[in-house]
Amino acid sequence: MDYEKIPAVPLLTYQKLWVRDRSRFKAGMMSRQSGKTFSATLEIVDRVLEKTADGKREDWMILSRGERQAREALNEGVKRHLMAYGALFKSLEYPWAGADATYNALEVELSCGSKITALPANPDTARGFSRNVLLDEFAFHQDSRRIWAAVFPVITRRRLAIRVISTPNGKENKFHDIITESGGRWSVHITDIHQAVAQGLDVDPIELKEALGDDEAWAREYELCWLDESTAWLSYDLIGRAEDEAAGASGAYGGGPCYLGVDIGRRRDLWAAAALELVGDVLWLRELAVLRGASFAEQDAELDRMMKAYDIRRAAMDETGLGLKPVEDTQARHGAWKVEGVTFTGPVKHHLATLAKRAFEERRIRIPADDSLRRDLHKLRKSVTASGAPRFDAPAGTDGHADRAWALFLAIHAASQGGVVIEYQSEGRPGRTGADLDRFGPASGGYTLEDY
Repeated sequence: MDYEKIPAVPLLTYQKLWVRDRSRFKAGMMSRQSGKTFSATLEIVDRVLEKTADGKREDWMILSRGERQAREALNEGVKRHLMAYGALFKSLEYPWAGADATYNALEVELSCGSKITALPANPDTARGFSRNVLLDEFAFHQDSRRIWAAVFPVITRRRLAIRVISTPNGKENKFHDIITESGGRWSVHITDIHQAVAQGLDVDPIELKEALGDDEAWAREYELCWLDESTAWLSYDLIGRAEDEAAGASGAYGGGPCYLGVDIGRRRDLWAAAALELVGDVLWLRELAVLRGASFAEQDAELDRMMKAYDIRRAAMDETGLGLKPVEDTQARHGAWKVEGVTFTGPVKHHLATLAKRAFEERRIRIPADDSLRRDLHKLRKSVTASGAPRFDAPAGTDGHADRAWALFLAIHAASQGGVVIEYQSEGRPGRTGADLDRFGPASGGYTLEDY
């Protein structure tokens, strides 16, 4: 990127209010794509350059939810602002050794010695330094309460400042506590999409909402609503704890045994396929392929590509309705012993959802921090029919009926049939657990999902 050609950017009213507010404890809840990281990094650069003018130094640490986000905050935020000011700096990248792992630290250093460092956030990286802190998209950090307990003491002395910015991500995290506390010491800034547009943000909310096609996601990410988690099968906090940058990363597949889940869709719904690699006792999502409006021939070709790219030990495919023929064709090409057809009856969906939830609760699943997957997982709701039977469904939208989630659930089921032990309790077969699969699984002629 040629930073020398980047012009200065005029600030909108809510951005000016943020930059000018020098409260020691400051938090911002702002709409997606409203420039919250841009504003937060501008304040950091302003403060550092003010100290430089006085012959002093000021250091900052930016903790983002992953290395990609940390790199973006430094490159698209800090460096852009420094270049707009014409400030001289040098860029550094070096390993940051933690207790259990090594992380890539990204840093700029000014001539006065001031440093601005960006790292992926976890309790390990939050310790061992004493400087001002920006927690970027804090509601999406894994173990946000542990990170908070580790990072807050570092700003105790010398009246160091702390900044917390994010969009909402459920109520079970420290960001929600900070924003909703009353009568505290925090200076809180809240700007939803409508307020941002009224203050000059050049976007069309109606166009965006229609294109997104997901009322819940719109309410959370643009209108900043704290959504009721009581009916969600998987809470945002539970989903967030499973997110890992290494999941879904290109080239991360290590050649281990894999399990495939395929949700069939043709017109309104998506075709989705999830490939999970078993590493130790943890299932890592290596690829989530999605097709919209694809022909059956195109779906078959994509499925065959994934079967070839990964060591697929077992696959579970949705054979409900129009899925019957694709399942039969796949069994003919790859073997009925490897490919299981799954009919989405009420009890079967309950089994799949229960098995998946246990995997999330026991931290035996790792997924990428992907907004589309997160929305699909969270939109799944459990209700009870008039007869008392459990029902799982998701509101329809332009992005299907939680198709990515069902593909992932099918892959988790395929892994359990392949010998991976993930315990669960089925209402259809009381007392059966994942450990029973070795005794009752398909290889021994026992039950399959058709028994539910």
